[in-house]
Amino acid sequence: MTYEVAVRAEAALGEGPTWDGAHNRLIWVDILGSRVHTYDPATGRRTVRTTEQHVGAAKPRTGGGLVLNLRDGVALLDPDGTFRWLRREPVPGRRGNDAAVAPDGSLWAGTMRYDEAPGGGTLTRLTGDGTAQPVLDDVTVSNGTGWSPDGRLMYYVDTPTGRIDVFDHEAGRAAGRRPFARIEDGAGFPDGLTVDADGCVWVALWEGAAVRRYTPDGRLDRVIELPVPRVTACAFGGADLTDLYITTARTGLAAPHPLAGSLFVVPGAGRGLPQPAFAG
Repeated sequence: MTYEVAVRAEAALGEGPTWDGAHNRLIWVDILGSRVHTYDPATGRRTVRTTEQHVGAAKPRTGGGLVLNLRDGVALLDPDGTFRWLRREPVPGRRGNDAAVAPDGSLWAGTMRYDEAPGGGTLTRLTGDGTAQPVLDDVTVSNGTGWSPDGRLMYYVDTPTGRIDVFDHEAGRAAGRRPFARIEDGAGFPDGLTVDADGCVWVALWEGAAVRRYTPDGRLDRVIELPVPRVTACAFGGADLTDLYITTARTGLAAPHPLAGSLFVVPGAGRGLPQPAFAG
């Protein structure tokens, strides 16, 4: 499979690609650049919105606008640009990181400490009225989260563990955590992930210069190599959800590759699942 450069950029920490089916565009963020990007592959149109805080994730909402996982909590951005907090919970030294919308429309928002202190991060489920339900309270770098096509399994990455874990998921609750796949030493660290229509799990490898696909039984069956080391997340997009979009980062690199921080795409990589919008 051959990659293409969808958007040449110099994002410090590109993350969280999400296909917004209502507007036929890809949404992604530069966490440390405090920017929310959109990209329409049909027209090439791009937009950039600056946020007042580091932004870990931006996801579409059912009524339009975005839900943002920010440094100090989760906020709503209305279609007219109005900003308001859904749940503001600042913790010194901590910020929002990756987030995902579950099949029921709830947001599963992760956090981490800037110094990546062990156990300093969380995973919380939020509903549209701002109700927060703790899911995990002892993670280090809360990252990729996704659900199986039938919604009965939830996949999750706490990056320093070197694993993708899987939970049983029902009625907004996750239980029975167990290892799904382990990334071997020297191959990088698991970061963002997405689940395709066949139930396979695609995971980006930070310091691994690649995206991997694992079958539902945890077997590695595909590797997409990239020219940049810090590969952060992936998601299917395009009109038929067959193109795999991949975000990357250049933060911390003494001599970054010219394409580090760009948005890549692998046309025809597979079959993605429509992503639900946040019900709020």
